[in-house]
Amino acid sequence: MANQDLASPLLPPRRQPSDPPHSVLTIRDNGASTHDQNGRSPSKQDPRKHKPKTQNQHHNNSDNHVHNNTHLERPNPFAFLGSRSFSVPAASTVDPFLNHTAKVDGVYEVVKIVLCLPIALVRLVVFGVCLSVGFVGTKLALLGWKDKENPMPRWRCRLMWVTRICARCILFSFGYQWIRRKGKPAPRETAPIVVSNHVSYIDPIFYFYELFPTMVAAESHDSIPFVGTIIRAMQVIYVNRFVPSSRKNAVNEIKRKASCDRYPRVLLFPEGTTTNGRVIISFQLGAFIPSYPIQPVIVRYPHVHFDQSWGNVSLAKLMFRMFTQFHNFMEVEYLPVLYPLEDPKETAVHFAKRAGHAIATALNVTQTSHSYGDVMLLMKASESKQEKPSSYIVEMAQVESFFHLSSMEAVDLLEKFLSMYPDSSGRVSMDGFLRGLRLRASTLSEEIFRFLDVDNYRTITFKQFLFGSAHVMKQPLFREACQLAVRECDVGGRGYISEEQLEDSLRATMMNMSKEEIHELFELFDEDGDGRVSKDDFVSCLRRNPLLIALFSHCLQHDDSLEDSDRTPDEIV
Repeated sequence: MANQDLASPLLPPRRQPSDPPHSVLTIRDNGASTHDQNGRSPSKQDPRKHKPKTQNQHHNNSDNHVHNNTHLERPNPFAFLGSRSFSVPAASTVDPFLNHTAKVDGVYEVVKIVLCLPIALVRLVVFGVCLSVGFVGTKLALLGWKDKENPMPRWRCRLMWVTRICARCILFSFGYQWIRRKGKPAPRETAPIVVSNHVSYIDPIFYFYELFPTMVAAESHDSIPFVGTIIRAMQVIYVNRFVPSSRKNAVNEIKRKASCDRYPRVLLFPEGTTTNGRVIISFQLGAFIPSYPIQPVIVRYPHVHFDQSWGNVSLAKLMFRMFTQFHNFMEVEYLPVLYPLEDPKETAVHFAKRAGHAIATALNVTQTSHSYGDVMLLMKASESKQEKPSSYIVEMAQVESFFHLSSMEAVDLLEKFLSMYPDSSGRVSMDGFLRGLRLRASTLSEEIFRFLDVDNYRTITFKQFLFGSAHVMKQPLFREACQLAVRECDVGGRGYISEEQLEDSLRATMMNMSKEEIHELFELFDEDGDGRVSKDDFVSCLRRNPLLIALFSHCLQHDDSLEDSDRTPDEIV
């Protein structure tokens, strides 16, 4: 497809029944390799010398995903985009966000809770008093302070010791009468940045008392009653993880504050969310881009009956369980300082991997490719009352890296998948798939479904739907195909598409669609309901539903839609 121009049909002619079937090999789509229509490499080497990789060879290559299945001898409805078959990594059996004792279970736990109820009331009072005193102390420390862009004056920092002592009393009220420490914090001038795994809301309370650092936190934390005022006194660095400019500004602030000894050290939780502490998930790069020495710190919460991690359990329930414990165990270990290498080849990604490996090794756990995006998927599945919400997490760090698909786009695709009414195991049938995309049963619809059904179960999972959709969007001709489909549908060049025009365009691929079915599909494109679809709305709908581009494959075969054959795809766009 590398030499394919827009003057020639993008879609190969359909095979006749007498034609020999094609054998489509599963390949790793890295966006750079190109193949001809028969799957051969365009290099000058003898293609017979290029043997397909075996399953074991895939396992020996660290850059390849685990392949479940291959598409063999089945039509590819997206071949006109340059697409080959795709594969889906095996589903992860690990749920990093699962609290393993979310329910009260066993006679011991019930008796303990009953006995601790009077203690819990006392602890609740202590918690409230300490939070109030700390809030007042913080207000006094901030009183009249206007210059928030510079380090807090020393006398104001001394006033914050009142709040820090209150934080230790709050830990005591939660059952942390003593906290085991191993190692010591490195001097601020040695390691201006500290990174830690993140298991519970107890972590930042401990670090506030122990280190009084400048933290990086989500913008939403500023509005939390009492807490928002306290973290403002820490000169917190706010970040909106979904806004690139906010992330860039946060990195600049990290670098600025880490480089100035008058600021406290900077603390980050590079996982970006809490986990159950049984794995380390992928690290965000904000702490590692400035290339300053970093001290990794790990927290553990050893337990037998009560998992203290903030996973699939509400804050109120977690606090109640903590108040009704005799004692909650917590261990903190300061690891050796990590220094950026002088090797120019080391990037922030490599630095983050070294830090992640150090923390995972100290915890004796593995590191996965899950991220905060998986939390978003988990929450979306839980909100829709799915029986197994964890079946919808897909290790988003891997998806983002391979397909450049954002977490918000993944959530949109999940919303579409949930509209297909998955069963209790999280799988969607052909009928549900057609309802979700507002298609009718046809040969093309079946080809699209079978394209996703890589394991031939006649049902698809969200991971297959996500990977298949992302694979289609990643094709180099997807964007150009969307633009050319608009041109073909917009007869007369009026700048919008009517329902009649859409119907005329779709008759070539979906000949037997009724007026009602056409209308339902048109409503999918017509977001504002004004009876016509603008160019931007059309392309936006195809980006949200990339599998629908197969309906317009015929548009790309017409020579009359490709009049300017000497123009490049980018010029048309």
